[in-house]
Amino acid sequence: MNPDIYREIKRRILFLEYAPGQILNENVLAGEFGVSRTPMREVLYRLSWEQLARVIPRTGTMVTQIEFQTMMHTYQTRLGIEGEVGRLCAELATDDHLEAIRTIRGACVVLADRKDPDALVEIDRRLRRVVHDATGNPILQSVSDHLYTLTFRLWYVTLDKGDWQQEVREMLEEIDATLAGMQAGDGMETARVRRESLVRHFDRIRAKYLGVPSKVKL
Repeated sequence: MNPDIYREIKRRILFLEYAPGQILNENVLAGEFGVSRTPMREVLYRLSWEQLARVIPRTGTMVTQIEFQTMMHTYQTRLGIEGEVGRLCAELATDDHLEAIRTIRGACVVLADRKDPDALVEIDRRLRRVVHDATGNPILQSVSDHLYTLTFRLWYVTLDKGDWQQEVREMLEEIDATLAGMQAGDGMETARVRRESLVRHFDRIRAKYLGVPSKVKL
């Protein structure tokens, strides 16, 4: 599989450049990237395995829809995973990890007065990379990243709606609480922080996506 083509098409799906339900034509994409159909087919099958696309016989490959019920189930699964990530990262974090999170916090603060959804996404991803690295567990990171990817589009499609400063405040609160737990080496507290941050994140998304206050319990 061509990793560069895979990353680019995946990026387009996640950032909604390819809309949910859109058909991706294998021949057209192969022509765009200057490759034969075989490597393009490999990329599309990989994205299908990741549940970001669905191969439809005699039609093509369709970008999967954003189905709220499926997203809710995925968030429920993420709760347990993120709790374990929080526990391990607090118990194993180094001074370098803590300093990296402080740097990320500084980059987040400036977004309060500058609406830039892509920049906030990058802050979130940087925090996740540091926290995952601190766990020292690549399998846990892989599972966490896969579940995050499945829910990412739902977050991204709602990120530009509602109170921007609230989104930044919530990110800062997550960073601060995670950092405090890691500094204290308190695995149970950091696990709780990671889970509660995820629940609040889901609540905001549900309220914006469905237009009603959240009553769903993760």
